[in-house]
Amino acid sequence: MSLIWNNRISVSYFGEPSSSAIGVTIDSLPAGEYIDAEELVLALARRSPKSCPNPTAAKGSPRIISGISGERTTGETLCAFLPNKPVQKPEQEQSGSLSGKALPGHADYTGAVRYKGFNDVKQLYDTAGLVCTPLCFAGAVCSQILARRGIHTGAHIRQIHNTKDNPFDCVALSRDAVLSIRKKDFPVINDRRGWLMLEDIAQAEEAGESLGGIIECASVNVPAGVGSPVSSGLANSIAQLVFGIPGVVGLEFGAGFSAAGMVGHQCSDEFYVDEHGRVLTRTNNHGGTLGGISTGMPITLNVAVRPSAARDDAGGQPYRACSVPGIVPAVEAAVSIALLTHMLDYPNFC
Repeated sequence: MSLIWNNRISVSYFGEPSSSAIGVTIDSLPAGEYIDAEELVLALARRSPKSCPNPTAAKGSPRIISGISGERTTGETLCAFLPNKPVQKPEQEQSGSLSGKALPGHADYTGAVRYKGFNDVKQLYDTAGLVCTPLCFAGAVCSQILARRGIHTGAHIRQIHNTKDNPFDCVALSRDAVLSIRKKDFPVINDRRGWLMLEDIAQAEEAGESLGGIIECASVNVPAGVGSPVSSGLANSIAQLVFGIPGVVGLEFGAGFSAAGMVGHQCSDEFYVDEHGRVLTRTNNHGGTLGGISTGMPITLNVAVRPSAARDDAGGQPYRACSVPGIVPAVEAAVSIALLTHMLDYPNFC
């Protein structure tokens, strides 16, 4: 499988779910950027929130091999080893074949077809850990660089099953509104709604079922003019990274699919100049980008996550009733990497 995202900034993952560590490399970071190691540890810890822990997530600090010296980026490739919780070999691999049943919701069948039976079965069972942990590390690095320019990205659980959280204010979104959720054990705006979600997750786990949901993510203070048209668009880059997160099945920017039910004057966002001379829009149905280029309004997107595979006692694999909480920081990371990639070409950024 491809574990490399190559753009202005390149991110690649390496390692196996059965090994004690996996790793990530990040190329083309600007030199001289201060990186807080404690913030990196906190970012990785969010993969397994206390209220809804991930049984496959490992605890520990990343080991940075290169690219940072004296807490500053050197401009060389940043390489780090990340803690990993080895995955037990499934029964199919122990028997040396995939002749057993293909488990619903897993990639054992598709992987066997794609790689002609020579695929690593272990890797198919915890692709999320193999991808999301290094993605969160890379995103945390990029997030720190962006934050020192006043650009902040945050996400929350917008919906789990049939329970919905309050949405972001996509027009007048503040830095504090975006960042305050990171400090919560369960990433929602309305805590009462969060309790209902946790109750739903507990009931699903008791029944051996699983739940999906929607994650809303937003970035504030992104200046206008970031990105390029067509295939080099800002939204395109975000989409590439978001769809690389296992379990993601849908993505919409701004009004998204609901725009299909609008008429033109409802969907179009009227421009105006505020009292500070800033060009803004009165609504934000476009989600902060037009023609692949940022408008100066908050970048807003919703990410749909399918239910993880329900419990299969015969398979003996780690089971999660809901993977949505642990994917929240991965979505933030994907957006941060894409933003920094395009911001490097923005005048006077570095």
